[in-house]
Amino acid sequence: MRRAALLLLALAAAVAVLAFSRARPDHAAELRAVLAKIRLPQGFHIALYGLVPDARGLAVSPDGRTLIVGSSSQNVYRVALGPKEAQAASRFSPNHQFVMPSSPCFAPDGTLFLAAFDRVVKFAPRPGGWDEDHPQVIVPPGKLIPADEKSHGHGLRVCQVGPDGRLYVAVGQPTNVPTPTEQKIFAKWGLGGILRFDRNGENREIFASGIRNSVGMDFQPGSDVLWFTDNQVDGMGDDIPPEELNKAPRAGLNFGFPWYGGGHVRTRQWAGDTPPAGVAFPELELDAHAADLGVIFYRGKIFPENWRGIFIAQHGSWNRSVPIGARVIFVPFHDGKPGAEIPFAEGWNPGATPFLGRPVALAELPDGSLIVSDDQEGALYRIYYDGK
Repeated sequence: MRRAALLLLALAAAVAVLAFSRARPDHAAELRAVLAKIRLPQGFHIALYGLVPDARGLAVSPDGRTLIVGSSSQNVYRVALGPKEAQAASRFSPNHQFVMPSSPCFAPDGTLFLAAFDRVVKFAPRPGGWDEDHPQVIVPPGKLIPADEKSHGHGLRVCQVGPDGRLYVAVGQPTNVPTPTEQKIFAKWGLGGILRFDRNGENREIFASGIRNSVGMDFQPGSDVLWFTDNQVDGMGDDIPPEELNKAPRAGLNFGFPWYGGGHVRTRQWAGDTPPAGVAFPELELDAHAADLGVIFYRGKIFPENWRGIFIAQHGSWNRSVPIGARVIFVPFHDGKPGAEIPFAEGWNPGATPFLGRPVALAELPDGSLIVSDDQEGALYRIYYDGK
């Protein structure tokens, strides 16, 4: 009976995904019409790559054949990569449901990690894919965040496997600005920080603290320096505080929150308290409230040299009288330092909400093109360069 029930559940899940791709035949046409209006530098183009419900974090398998897509709901998806268009998305590990499984990430040997709201799950590689029927919970509830922490605010995690072979997980703190009592709890657990684990989930440590809500990180190529975005305090005004692009060249740095609401701007709630010594201020201050999420160093050779640097997906503001963001920006990177942000792909922001799309995460395909996820539209876009 149990086996039959599981088979029916898997069939229902597959039908649900198929229904999504077929139920709205006009959706793809609508998205293509929007993409025709997206502004890019000369020689770059954007196209609809695939439809994936609630698409969030992206991870390309080491063999370059599969894209794993996290979501803000209960499901994870797999997409077989094609040169110009993906195959239809299908449920990954369809017999299991997760809580906000927003971020997949790979180890070089093909092991897949999935960072969800209150746990981290591992899938062992096997010929042709992964052992989807036997996910291993390596960081269980009560080990990632406190067992009694139920708030889903800032609960979408991101993960990376570092050059040191260890697993890094960014964990946002669940308030706008915490009270002193809340901050003591958050600091103890590393909420509002980046945690580091062995790949079996052991040896948990707080790698970086003083972070409000990071939803994007990447290691600088050829180094063990971690770069990450950080979303900053709401309710302080249209133009403050700035969002942040930070770097962590070593463990133990404090990036200043909640004493600072972003950049060098003090929060009202903590203005009378002395900040920790040696606060690491951002390498680059970004537009306030743009909601900078996914960040990636471009490693390919297809883009012209002046477009090889850092790309950031801006989800778009909600806490601003004039909306900002809902675009992809470029940050030039020279001699280990970032330059000023430059709009790269924009046009999803018509100047008022609702946005026409909300970029979340970025991934680089083996051919050097970029994939952008859009959770509002449940879509993946491919940005490529042909010089024309």
